[in-house]
Amino acid sequence: MDTNTLDRPALFVDGEWTLPEHGDGLEVLEAATGTTLGWSATASETDIDAAVGSAGRALIGWRALAPARRAEHLDRFAAALHARAKQTAALTSRENGMPIRLSVGVNGYAPGLMMKYYADLIRSVDRDDVRPSALGGRTVVRREPVGVVAAITPWNYPQSIAAMKIAPALAAGCTVVLKPAPETSLDAFVFADAAVEAGLPAGVVNVVPGGREVGAHLVRHPGVDKVAFTGSTPAGRAIGEVCGRLLRPVTLELGGKSASIVTVDADLELFAAKLLEVSLVNNGQTCHAGTRILAPRALYSQVVELVTETVRGLVIGDPLDRSTQIGPLVSAAQRDRVLGYIDMGRAAGYRVTTGGGAVAQRGAGWFVEPTVFEGVDNAARIAREEIFGPVLTITEYEDEDEAVAIANDSDYGLGGTVWTSDEERGLALADRIHSGTVGVNHYALDLAAPFGGVKASGLGRELGPEGLTPYYSAKSIYFGAL
Repeated sequence: MDTNTLDRPALFVDGEWTLPEHGDGLEVLEAATGTTLGWSATASETDIDAAVGSAGRALIGWRALAPARRAEHLDRFAAALHARAKQTAALTSRENGMPIRLSVGVNGYAPGLMMKYYADLIRSVDRDDVRPSALGGRTVVRREPVGVVAAITPWNYPQSIAAMKIAPALAAGCTVVLKPAPETSLDAFVFADAAVEAGLPAGVVNVVPGGREVGAHLVRHPGVDKVAFTGSTPAGRAIGEVCGRLLRPVTLELGGKSASIVTVDADLELFAAKLLEVSLVNNGQTCHAGTRILAPRALYSQVVELVTETVRGLVIGDPLDRSTQIGPLVSAAQRDRVLGYIDMGRAAGYRVTTGGGAVAQRGAGWFVEPTVFEGVDNAARIAREEIFGPVLTITEYEDEDEAVAIANDSDYGLGGTVWTSDEERGLALADRIHSGTVGVNHYALDLAAPFGGVKASGLGRELGPEGLTPYYSAKSIYFGAL
């Protein structure tokens, strides 16, 4: 493919392709080769001002539309995204290294499915809730759109995470300024292409890539009414502090260090079969990945051997090859970060059972061998800090009380899994894990159910009907008795 066809020299503001204030573009590199994939326009603070102003003007007409009319727009938006699904998935895989077998679903088709889900949802959600007053009369509780939304998204699942914000925001009657991560700024313009094809009113969706300084300007912009952010916990804390000072609503989906509890009656063949999708999904670049494996003493050696052999057998390769299970990391900096944690684990005396280094034969791409450490104390840095790469730790426990204590002994609380042949036992253990989500013999986000974390994993929920609520503001209108 001619990389020049991927260049995006203009921002998308007020329904038009607009050249940025400064001509310097952002170079986007291909994860598998380290070479230039394309160039993206990058916004300045002045460009952000224009995008927020556009969204503010568009809000007047968009919020006034009946929900059924907005739903029709979302249906067309969904269709336009769906038509681009395969190309979008391939582009995203080239940007961030995600294996195409995963990317087709989460970056290709998921955004359209989310638009359709929230379109259908607002068709069935009443704007008003009429309640009898305890003092006589009645109160109309009206759901109103919160306003202009700043959606700031990461590079690991760029399409689906953006859609998790754009879809409910538009459904509720809000308008959006999307600031994607620089590493995946090219695929973000697919939302602009689809918005044009779907005939969305000008200014309802704006796409303005940029760096941290631009993102900070967007977060504190006086024209923004709500911030929706997915990214690292340190960045989320900084954004939360700003929004707290401004008394601005904010949703924060942040980091994780999830535990997988293997019980004594677990189906180990099922556990091994699901290990890639639960613990090493997207090359380990996943916030909810179950990277801390907790094994009972009676099965510890068996679990170590099983995990080691499973991970050793994973296919490392070109992310566009459908046989690839582990692709490259998103950048040289991310590769070096992950290798640094592997060195840290070795220095602390923990044994690597497989992997443990870069994949030299892959050339200039940012490949790291999927790596397993065994005998890891839960106090170790490799067991406590989010590595965001293909690195697993295995920790032994004596009984289920200790397993739960270890799982909960974390700054994070985003995901987790329980592996057992008894679903009631699994539910009981899941109930004891202090986390926003838990899977039993399985882990996958459900479009119709809320996703989010506790503790350092964030604030608020996305997906499901609960994902629509943060984009509304409730107004009570009181009527006295006649």
